[in-house]
Amino acid sequence: MSTQLDEDVDEPSPDPLRRQPTQRRSARRVERMLDACAELLDEIGYEALTTTRIAERAGVAIGSVYQFFPDKRAISQALTRRHVELFVTRVGRRFMTEDYAGWWDAVDAIIEEYVEMHRTVPGFRSLHFGDVVDLNLLDSVSENNTVIAGRLRALLLQEFGLADSEELDRIVLVAVEAGDAVLKLAFRHDPHGAPDIVAEAKQLVRGYLSRQLRAS
Repeated sequence: MSTQLDEDVDEPSPDPLRRQPTQRRSARRVERMLDACAELLDEIGYEALTTTRIAERAGVAIGSVYQFFPDKRAISQALTRRHVELFVTRVGRRFMTEDYAGWWDAVDAIIEEYVEMHRTVPGFRSLHFGDVVDLNLLDSVSENNTVIAGRLRALLLQEFGLADSEELDRIVLVAVEAGDAVLKLAFRHDPHGAPDIVAEAKQLVRGYLSRQLRAS
């Protein structure tokens, strides 16, 4: 009875994990659950996703799933956070290894990493940064794109010394929202992302940021 209840209820939780895995074996088991969730999201979508299916795909007992996660929403939330960390890590690695003439080239790199993850990372095209499930999946207060904007803003501040301000918060958030919408359009009818639409996303974001940062 509790299994069906847990699968049907999508209540927000401050932390997707009921408890943190303390042993390497437990951590690997949790990673298998997240991998299984990602594969199933791409195959059957969020609505058809269940904790039972995740357990079967991961090769673990259903009790092991509930040991760490209360429901499928929490597993999707943990997967989304893994996507965010991977995205920020990949962007940060490019910032460390590539030379950019300015922030505009960094914006292109950010968009390219988003596109590449959409093409290659299991679960990302189905979940994005959690907005498919809930606009507040990453954080109970801030919307998902606000969280992403904050992480990218920090990278840009660190790398290019932009003046920190509330205005910059707004500018980066609008750029993220606009770029996200156009990139979703690029993948709507082309699983690899229509190159001409991806190029339009780059131009849109660069043009907007250039005007706003120059004005500010």
